[in-house]
Amino acid sequence: MPSLLSLLRYRLSRLLPAEVAGSERLKLLTPFRHPLLVSRHRASLIVDRVRLFALLFAVLTPLWGVIDYLAFPFPLWAQLLGMRLLVCLAFFSLLLFYRDQEHMADAYLAMFFLFAIPTLFYVGSHTLLAHYQLTDLPAAVAAGYAFLPFVLMAGLALFPLTLLENLLVGAVLLMAQGIAGYMNWSTLNWPSFVGAFWLLILIAGVTSLACMSQLAYMVALLRRAIRDDLTGVFARNSGQEILQVQWSTSLRNNSALSVAFIDLDHFKQINDRFGHAMGDQALREASQRIQSCMRSSDSLVRWGGEEFLLIMPDTDMTRARQALDRLQRSGLGSRPDGTPLTASIGLAERFYDRIDSSSGLLELADSRMYRAKAAGRNRIQAI
Repeated sequence: MPSLLSLLRYRLSRLLPAEVAGSERLKLLTPFRHPLLVSRHRASLIVDRVRLFALLFAVLTPLWGVIDYLAFPFPLWAQLLGMRLLVCLAFFSLLLFYRDQEHMADAYLAMFFLFAIPTLFYVGSHTLLAHYQLTDLPAAVAAGYAFLPFVLMAGLALFPLTLLENLLVGAVLLMAQGIAGYMNWSTLNWPSFVGAFWLLILIAGVTSLACMSQLAYMVALLRRAIRDDLTGVFARNSGQEILQVQWSTSLRNNSALSVAFIDLDHFKQINDRFGHAMGDQALREASQRIQSCMRSSDSLVRWGGEEFLLIMPDTDMTRARQALDRLQRSGLGSRPDGTPLTASIGLAERFYDRIDSSSGLLELADSRMYRAKAAGRNRIQAI
């Protein structure tokens, strides 16, 4: 039995990309505490796919009105056409006028509109059709309306969602199916309804796996793209994006924002005397030491060579200086000869230094770092 359980765990783990770490797999379950860049790119992708889905529905929804005209008597086809035109207008509005800000809240709202529009149409059309006694071709066309919840549930597979997000949306669609059944209680075909409901649950399970797999591959690819291969911290391009996001957030919330340039002292000597392998080891150790003194909201970027950028949102000059003092006391590791590895640090803060742009904040921290080097290294320069 233990070997069978081990085999099962192994097979389940192989369903996700090998590059996804154990801690990252837990984040496939809920949307909480996802890295900033992952959330931004995921939100942008979700909104783009909402627009694609909206375009498809906006085009196909009115076209089906031709089938209604050929199959249904007046005024049924006219009532359905009116509903379809309203749905088409709603989808085009979502496609053309929805403005996203690359936040998950915007992505959730876009998905809400996308699924709410056809769900309301389904409930309304299902109720309308129930008032007519249809046979032959009209009955067959009317039966096609019952497939809309299945299309919507399957459409969830387009989005990189966590298990919790998928279950919540799926529950809403199942609830809509239940409401449609309740509103037609007296004429409900119970065997057909139960079978359809069970099939909808099965599709929800499949789409959950598809959504989680999409998210897993996205996380793995983003980690490769945004992380520095050697140290595992953010790469420079990602750091520039993070800084711009945090600057915009700081302006919007009128909050503090500190950045620190950390340049390892006399690092070239390590590569020259002990080789690049030892230099790489020193870089990895230094980055780990810095991260151990960071908050979860801070971001560490390898800016280039032996230079790091520490971005500290909601942190004024006093608290940023205290954090860097703690870093200096705890140390950045050791050089290959056993002597302490030190750093020259330049610190700047938006309010304290009265900076009006993210590039200005970056330049000031960089210039202060060079002043710390000129003043003898192994020090923090904040003025």
